[in-house]
Amino acid sequence: MGKIILTGDRPTGRLHVGHYVGSLKRRVELQNSGEFEKIFIMIADAQALTDNADNPEKVRQNIIEVALDYLSCGLDPSKSNILIQSQISELCELSFYYMNLVTVSRLQRNPTVKSEIQMRNFEASIPVGFFTYPISQAADITAFKATTVPVGDDQLPMIEQTREIVRKFNTVYGEALVEPEALLPDNKACMRLPGTDGKAKMSKSLGNCIYLSDSADDVKKKVMSMYTDPNHIQVSDPGQIEGNSVFTYLDAFCKDEHFERYCPDYSCLQEMKDHYSRGGLGDVKVKKFLNNVMQEELEPIRNRRKELEKDIPAIYEILKKGTETAREEAAKTLAEVKQNMKINYFDDVDLINEQSRKYNN
Repeated sequence: MGKIILTGDRPTGRLHVGHYVGSLKRRVELQNSGEFEKIFIMIADAQALTDNADNPEKVRQNIIEVALDYLSCGLDPSKSNILIQSQISELCELSFYYMNLVTVSRLQRNPTVKSEIQMRNFEASIPVGFFTYPISQAADITAFKATTVPVGDDQLPMIEQTREIVRKFNTVYGEALVEPEALLPDNKACMRLPGTDGKAKMSKSLGNCIYLSDSADDVKKKVMSMYTDPNHIQVSDPGQIEGNSVFTYLDAFCKDEHFERYCPDYSCLQEMKDHYSRGGLGDVKVKKFLNNVMQEELEPIRNRRKELEKDIPAIYEILKKGTETAREEAAKTLAEVKQNMKINYFDDVDLINEQSRKYNN
């Protein structure tokens, strides 16, 4: 069996540059690498509903936003199957069977679940669907026999949970599921891009995101207002690099050739950092450079999105075809799972004949 990728996003809003450097850009590279036999990109609407159950319209409207962002970044439906999670009922059935292989205490120990519950202030009022989403995620991954799951380091506990479920299933019922490997970003700055306000994570509710669909003016406005070093008041003051969002973004986005085009005073980012650290380099100059770098990266994405927006029915057709292909794969896995669990009653000719002999001899 060749290498297979499964990855995706929750459709709770437009995708931002954190998604782009953390996963989307890498997905396009992996898609075009020729190393993978199959690629499944999931719009995880069912998972989004676990903490948005009272606002289904939010999830519904953002399906198309995420799809447009995917395609405008370069995901190609001829190479990658883009699918909608809720339209594949086999995933729900797999989740139900896997629930018997995981204890409540094990879910409670999952660091990702613990931090997500804390972030959402669920405390004791945790929706069961949200609490069990590591099991749902295991179903998503194993349904397509994914060998590779690109994730950030914060999602590693989720992959380990999936691996545990796979090992338990294969031990109890016989080999049917594939144990996946996590694939981390190769650029550390891309693993967790902070918000423009310096907060640890971009969040729509905090208003600290730069969206892939933002206009050039919006991007510039957000870059020029970004959090830097609060103690770097005068240009002559030494500046702090660590924790400075502008330099974190430059780590993620800029290349040496950008300096030749937009800031020829320096040959590379380290030279700029050194100057800022010793004093004599102002925040405005660094931000203007970052704006130029990001505009260069985002302009082609914006332009492709404008073209794609002209034919929305075609986008839904892409999603429909990708989902149909994915459902065929999930159905094969579910059939294997049910066979190994000995609950494929109507397909088991040997069982029917055995019972027939038992009662008629």
